[in-house]
Amino acid sequence: MGKRGLHMGWTEERVALLRKLWTEGLSASQIAKQLGGVTRNAVIGKVHRLGLAGRATPSRPAKRPVRNARPRIIGPMAPRLRMPSSVPHVVIPDLEPIKFEDGKTATVLSLNESMCKYPIGDPTDANFAFCGRAALGGPYCADHARLAYQPSQAKKRRLAPPDELRRLTRFAM
Repeated sequence: MGKRGLHMGWTEERVALLRKLWTEGLSASQIAKQLGGVTRNAVIGKVHRLGLAGRATPSRPAKRPVRNARPRIIGPMAPRLRMPSSVPHVVIPDLEPIKFEDGKTATVLSLNESMCKYPIGDPTDANFAFCGRAALGGPYCADHARLAYQPSQAKKRRLAPPDELRRLTRFAM
């Protein structure tokens, strides 16, 4: 007995059955069970040594065909979600950062806990500043808090009437 343990040899009948089961599309594990006395790896090794690459049918279930996604339209032509009137639209005036008595605006170094920390402008621009108005119990002034804390998309969808949801799901599929 070798170090691989007791195993059944590859007789002509067993090789013929292996060839038949392989061409029928059975997996190596299924063939090993039917033959008995051999492992899945032994079946795979024998299949390679015999050169049985091609099969009539695949051993795994066929993959579902990939559905081609419709091209996404980005820009003014894309359909827009019309929110029902029950969801208020946030309109924030175009707020400039406040200027202090010395004519400077709020920066990271001049902000304190009672000031609005809403960033205004491009951080790489020399004119970048923070709002600087009085913050109301949080990091932002009342206007910027309304802008920053809008309802999530999921909440907006829950508030949308059912016919609007049906229209939306038609585009999603």
